[in-house]
Amino acid sequence: MNKINVIEKTVAAHVENFGNQPESIAWAPGRIEVLGNHTDYNDGTVLSAAIHLGICFCISRSDRPGIHLLAVDVGQTAAFDTSDIQKVPGFDWANYIKGVFHFIQEHLDEKIDGLDCTLLGSIPMGAGLSSSAALEVAAAYAVLKILNATIDKKEIARLCRRAEHQFAGTNCGLLDQFSSIFGRDHGLIHSDFRTLEVSSIKLPDDIEFLVVNPHIKHSLADSPYNERRERCEQAASQLAELLPHPVTALRDVSPAEFEANRSRMTAGAAKRAAHVIGEIDRVERGVELIRTENLAAFGQLLFESHQSSIENFENSCPELDVVVEAARTAGALGARLSGGGFGGSAIVMVRADQAQAISEKIISFCAEKGLAPEILAVTPSSGARVMP
Repeated sequence: MNKINVIEKTVAAHVENFGNQPESIAWAPGRIEVLGNHTDYNDGTVLSAAIHLGICFCISRSDRPGIHLLAVDVGQTAAFDTSDIQKVPGFDWANYIKGVFHFIQEHLDEKIDGLDCTLLGSIPMGAGLSSSAALEVAAAYAVLKILNATIDKKEIARLCRRAEHQFAGTNCGLLDQFSSIFGRDHGLIHSDFRTLEVSSIKLPDDIEFLVVNPHIKHSLADSPYNERRERCEQAASQLAELLPHPVTALRDVSPAEFEANRSRMTAGAAKRAAHVIGEIDRVERGVELIRTENLAAFGQLLFESHQSSIENFENSCPELDVVVEAARTAGALGARLSGGGFGGSAIVMVRADQAQAISEKIISFCAEKGLAPEILAVTPSSGARVMP
């Protein structure tokens, strides 16, 4: 479904279920992480893109107390009160919304109550395209509209991240929320998670991304994601004792400094740091390569990133490795896992006129390995918005 169809179906479901027209309608896109894996919570930089797939969130006022939810995708309803921090039992998806409403209420010091909400998305669940952040951002934009309130975009991202930390149990950085909020049509988002500066970089018109989903169960909250973050913090602490300058995060360590001190670190922390420090370096080299349209070299950075995920961060899996090798064999410019890893999808960078042929070769290669992936062509798109 395209965005217009998703919005129309969400509105229709809202009217059918709640009996009135929504007063606030918001749209927030999913994202692809192009380069910069697990760098956001290490104060690093990332290249990402919002995509044309996303989530629509509708709200109307109600005389009933509480927040009442309809998730059209899964055919489920749920309800909660924003005044407590207890999770909604049995409905994981509802906890993202409750967290967002709870922290916006806290930020504004204004009670949020008596709302009917409907949501529907076009993002394949579990594909690693950040459906959770899209849901959080769409809910935030919609409820702010109905409250007639304004919050700075970066603060919205922070509040959504708090919801993910405390209500979903994933200690994520700000990448997913930033990507959903600051997306640009046919451009990449260059985010610096130390300064929180965001800029856009135009892509050549003939570049597309394929999202190859081998249908692996993907849930960061159930994955070793949080453990990887702890190892990164451990690595930064160890390097702070070894280097003559202050180190508060892995962002503060150059590749040369890391290699000179790697043997003096614990093995597990060193492997995780090798990935993150290398990724931050790849992002900065990648920015210049895109600006000079050296896309072949940029694509090689994607392949290098994936190899580091295999060897250093160990957040890939056999199915994603097959997909990336299939993309390489098919002649793609570059490919790597996208997002937290431990499942999800790989992204493949291609020339538009080669997308169909490369997709067919990837499917054929994967079939020989017993996989039947789904391939989506995604378009870098604009960020979240409230619909008129």
